[in-house]
Amino acid sequence: MTRHIEMLDALFKHATEGIVVVDKQANIVMLNPKAKELFGYSDRELIGKKVETLIPQRFNRNHVGYRDEYLEAPRARGMGHMMDLFARRKDGSEFPVEVSLSPFKTSDGEFVVSFVIDITERKKQESRIIEANLEIQKLNAELEIRVQQRTEELAAAIRRIEQSQEEVVRALTKERELNNMKSQFVTIASHEFRTPLATILSSASLIGRYSRTEDEDKRQKHVQRIKSTVTNLTEILNDFLSIGKLEEGRIHCIPVLTDLSAFCKNLIEEIRGLCKDGQEMYVTYDGEAQAWLDKQLLRNVLFNLLSNAIKYSDSGKSIFLRVKNWSGLIRIEVQDQGIGIPKQDQGHIFDRFFRANNAGNAQGTGLGLNIVQNYIELMGGTVRFQSEIGVGTTFFVELPNREPASVKIES
Repeated sequence: MTRHIEMLDALFKHATEGIVVVDKQANIVMLNPKAKELFGYSDRELIGKKVETLIPQRFNRNHVGYRDEYLEAPRARGMGHMMDLFARRKDGSEFPVEVSLSPFKTSDGEFVVSFVIDITERKKQESRIIEANLEIQKLNAELEIRVQQRTEELAAAIRRIEQSQEEVVRALTKERELNNMKSQFVTIASHEFRTPLATILSSASLIGRYSRTEDEDKRQKHVQRIKSTVTNLTEILNDFLSIGKLEEGRIHCIPVLTDLSAFCKNLIEEIRGLCKDGQEMYVTYDGEAQAWLDKQLLRNVLFNLLSNAIKYSDSGKSIFLRVKNWSGLIRIEVQDQGIGIPKQDQGHIFDRFFRANNAGNAQGTGLGLNIVQNYIELMGGTVRFQSEIGVGTTFFVELPNREPASVKIES
């Protein structure tokens, strides 16, 4: 028995946990050396004192209630589950602890033994872990932001590369189109220029032979042929120049206030000289005389449509120009009784260098209607047509008639 007592005494004295024994009235009756070391007291200073001596004052009031409740029905358990517990040293400093309680009885009465562990280092480790986790979370957040930024930068770079590729493809496509245009230009120019130049050369040579007065009619005939041929060459060159200016964006719509009725009558008088024998031109005008429009662009559009009507209509046929100018809208119709446009060609009639299959030997570059469409779009209008083989073709043009922001009135 003595041996057992010695062993228990050794365990009590050498335990690595602080041991504090209190009686039923919560008075401290015993504490081991580790407890004295933890709290900084001697035996005399704590024996007989309430256990609240070892608890921070801010917790004393609540602790008394918890302590009395526990002592009414003591049982073995840990204290402060899911709570941070603190103990108070003699010098008033506090430190975090972990406490477990175990009741026991002796011949002297009921007691509770408290096992107290200083968990300061554990708390520091937990704090370091929490700080490390917060730092990791912060780094992760920063990394996510960087990844997102990098992803966005990469996506932007990919878009730039794709745009560059698209630009290269567009440039190559444009270059191919230009090369095709050059080839078509050379082919058309060599064909369209060779015959007129041969005609001019032939007529000029023949004029030299007609030196007598009675040959005047023959001379005039060849002079007219030269004039007509030069006019055709001029139109061809004008078409090529117009296409070049359109490509370079050098053509702009500049509306001026114009007497549209007089403009149409003057244009018809100018173009009548191109009519074939027996061809008649009729013009009708309905509505307001004044209109806001670009005279040069409109003249080029109507001259092209009317000259085509003359070119592709036989002698003795009629050509009609109908103009209506009402409520801010100009409607123009150019109708002929010519050869018409084949159905299979109608979808390409405004394409550059396109000529219908039934155009035959009629002179032309295939640029006129493409230029017409571009000019009409520059004026903010639309163009369409109806055509039937052997019956004729009618072009319908609609143009806005509205005063521009900067007003220019024709003098």
